Amino acid sequence: MARKYFGTDGIRGEIGKAPMTPDFVLKLGWAAGKVLAAKGSSLVVIGKDTRISGYMLETALQAGLVAAGVNVRLLGPMPTPAVAYLTRTFRASAGVVISASHNPFQDNGVKFFSSDGTKLTDEMELAIEDYLDRELETVSSEKLGKVERVDDAAGRYIEFCKRAIPTEVSLEGLRIVVDCANGATYHVSPHVFSELGADVVKIAASPDGININENCGATSLGLLQKSVTEYRADLGIALDGDGDRLMMVDHKGEVVDGDEILGIIAAHKQKEDSLGDHVVGTLMSNLGLEKAIEGMGLNFHRADVGDRYVMEILRKTGGFLGGESSGHIIVRDRISTGDGTIAALQVLHAVIESGKTLYELKQVMTKYPQTLINVRIKEKIDLDANTAIQQAVKDAETQMGTRGRVLLRASGTEPLIRVMVEAEEESETKQLAEMIAEAVKKAAS
Repeated sequence: MARKYFGTDGIRGEIGKAPMTPDFVLKLGWAAGKVLAAKGSSLVVIGKDTRISGYMLETALQAGLVAAGVNVRLLGPMPTPAVAYLTRTFRASAGVVISASHNPFQDNGVKFFSSDGTKLTDEMELAIEDYLDRELETVSSEKLGKVERVDDAAGRYIEFCKRAIPTEVSLEGLRIVVDCANGATYHVSPHVFSELGADVVKIAASPDGININENCGATSLGLLQKSVTEYRADLGIALDGDGDRLMMVDHKGEVVDGDEILGIIAAHKQKEDSLGDHVVGTLMSNLGLEKAIEGMGLNFHRADVGDRYVMEILRKTGGFLGGESSGHIIVRDRISTGDGTIAALQVLHAVIESGKTLYELKQVMTKYPQTLINVRIKEKIDLDANTAIQQAVKDAETQMGTRGRVLLRASGTEPLIRVMVEAEEESETKQLAEMIAEAVKKAAS
């Protein structure tokens, strides 16, 4: 059944416009509370990032939950993965994060975690949507929920992160620049790395409610690249506004993306014999990563884009490591969701144990050139049923053989068909991508 409000990562939008209005979020809190109460649940924890609108939405959300008879604990500004962890720690029925991740400050959103710190099932989200279409009814006064603030939430998460690498491992001798995107990690992640011994230079760690993700963080690496070379650091770490995404910069100022990070962690954990046989990427993961993982004698799986789908395949295969090119990295034997700080610690562990630089470690994979063309369409096209498009794809795949791959997919948010081709030679990717894009344009005309 199609979902009316929930997207792939909760409910998100511009503040003041539906659905991100105080009255809707209050109703959302009540609807979620009714679903949880029906399952005998009584406690929900709420965290948020540093957007100015977070205070307003937090107030509305807790009012709705209390009206449904659910108790609430407020964590304050906390990274998304910290909320997932604290949901389990407090034995809560669910965790809620008020955040729009890497979006600008004008946007905000609400996403939920189940009691085990993973994303809600589709069935739970549909049940919440069902209540959203009902009349709000407050429980009797004696059954109203209560609200408490958790004062030591940041300290709990810092200690949890520090346990993500062996106690005998020290980061002494490493100078690290940490870009907190003026977001939810500003008061936790720099402490994690410095308490483990690193010399930390923190940047974009002064949130004012409107500067989150503004020319900084995992989606805008220029500031970090400049800072790493300016401070002569060994490497740089960039987190996004809610702390679940990681991008890195080596000592040369070169970007190390999610695929390369995944490859580094996989190689290190395999040497530690703590990886298992399966690594999960997505449809967008570079072919170079797939070949590198298979070269380690491991099975590489491609999930749909979205960390919830990566997690689904990890569960099915029993794998411990998966992620996306954009930097959502799940280290499943450490935490049940993407966590930029935990993933960074795995890379730092590899740097310390190998004695190699981040630049040297990223050579574990060779990136294949990639060409992406977005073709705008007026009406929906059945890509599988269009013979001309399928023939163009087949011709491209035949020409490349095992040297490349084609990805053709409709955008989930815009009227676009995305044509992506990877191959060993950049000229070949451009030629074949243009050929397929032309077939799509003709079908769309």
